[in-house]
Amino acid sequence: DSMDGAGIKEGDLVIVERGRDPQQNDIVIAEVDGEWTMKYYFKKGEKVVLIAANDKYDPIHPQYELKVGGVVTGVVRKYK
Repeated sequence: DSMDGAGIKEGDLVIVERGRDPQQNDIVIAEVDGEWTMKYYFKKGEKVVLIAANDKYDPIHPQYELKVGGVVTGVVRKYK
């Protein structure tokens, strides 16, 4: 539910463009310190912050490693 505010619900299928450099406020799939997550991408200088679309989750400040797997470009939702 960390991306509910962006309209991405549990069980949705996200379309990801690999190899694209993320821009400010893009939703990315990223590996942070060994764990995968989907969050908004923000970069200030050399620092990257990943932010959920749900206020109950704290921002992620990668400490050791950040690998962006791709940028989310679409969502597919199954209704039944």
